Amino acid sequence: MSLRSTIAITVGKSAQWFLKTFMKGGSSYPGKLALKIDPKILDHYSDLYEVVVVTGTNGKTLTTALTVNILQQQYEEVLTNPTGANMVQGIVSTFLSAKPKKNQKNFAVLEIDEASLAKVTEYIKPELFVFTNIFRDQMDRYGEIYTTYRLIVEGAAKAPAATILANGDSPIFNSLATVNPRKYYGFDHQPDHEQMAHYNTDGVLCPECHHILHYKMITYANLGKYYCPNCGFSRPELDYKLTEMREMDNTSAQFVIDGESYGIEVGGMYNVYNALAATAVAEMYNVPPAKIRAGLAYDEKVFGRQEIIDIDGKKCTLVLVKNPVGLNQVIDMIGLSPYPFSLVALLNANYADGVDVSWIWDGNHEAFAEMAIPAVIAGGDRHTDMALRLKVAGIAEEKLTEVPDLDTVISEIAKLPTQHVYILATYTAVLQLRKKLADKGYIKGGMTRG
Repeated sequence: MSLRSTIAITVGKSAQWFLKTFMKGGSSYPGKLALKIDPKILDHYSDLYEVVVVTGTNGKTLTTALTVNILQQQYEEVLTNPTGANMVQGIVSTFLSAKPKKNQKNFAVLEIDEASLAKVTEYIKPELFVFTNIFRDQMDRYGEIYTTYRLIVEGAAKAPAATILANGDSPIFNSLATVNPRKYYGFDHQPDHEQMAHYNTDGVLCPECHHILHYKMITYANLGKYYCPNCGFSRPELDYKLTEMREMDNTSAQFVIDGESYGIEVGGMYNVYNALAATAVAEMYNVPPAKIRAGLAYDEKVFGRQEIIDIDGKKCTLVLVKNPVGLNQVIDMIGLSPYPFSLVALLNANYADGVDVSWIWDGNHEAFAEMAIPAVIAGGDRHTDMALRLKVAGIAEEKLTEVPDLDTVISEIAKLPTQHVYILATYTAVLQLRKKLADKGYIKGGMTRG
């Protein structure tokens, strides 16, 4: 390690200690300081860690958490970054807080925003990239799905020796040649059956000839065993396969991957994909099935991902929603609930949410009108837009309450007629609600993942 790196690490750690001790929290500032002293400081950390980067539209946070849980069963030091700390200075701050062990394998599993990946790989060279999916999301920030994919392919190309582990069921991950070697995971749990994706599905044109893709199996949206009847473009051979879905409800799932039985304590097909991705990472690093099983079964809900919060006796499940595909998967998961529930929908339109809220019209809110929900609250900065969408979907006006501020939302939740409540919220609405709940003593952690 160079003298400059030593000084940078010392200054960064000192700043981090001061902020945590006297300001009751950390920030990306220590990383910014360290980078000013030594812009190549991450070269030092790259030598100490096996770096795994998780990126994509949906599923980054839970895939990262599950991967960390599994690797911790096998390896002593597994570092990860908190939600939002995915710019370069935040990554440096994450490494500054760690104490890597000598003479053993240390892991860093980093969740990186799609738009930030190319900036991060300027400074650090991962050994593995995990691509979860690419769906239409925050188009004012990312653009169309093919633009987003080019961004992450360009980011991965800056670490050309790193393997890309991609969702093989997503046609977009087979649409561009990459300098990186690739492996694929996916579902192979049903007999072949000729079918087409729903007419309102993005990403179903063949990237080779632009005809509409056909499917032998569809899990959801445009994911599945796709092929083009015109030119022969088709899903690549899968290296890691989910071969059986044994059971799935609104709070858990049981399945078989590569001949081994596993389970997770969150519901929904989209979360099974996250578990499959994490299991594939574990298999690549030779983690035995028993330890994978233990890591997947670790029942600690991740920030805003089916997180259960008690609000005055109401069992509230908080779920982040941010785009049509993710929302529809959440709605499908909620539809598996065996008990009556009320619904709270919180819509914000800040930069981190995407300022364009037109995406709510592509979500299948109409399914809620078929679920006999006795009471619905529409809240958040764009509560009027949310209330209108729910009314158009068929929610009766007498069941719907429009609530402008979150303090009132919390008090209204206590008055809802069911014990179970689903709270669907965009990103900054999740942060704001958790801060309010922390201030009122309902939870600890507030605006952080913990």
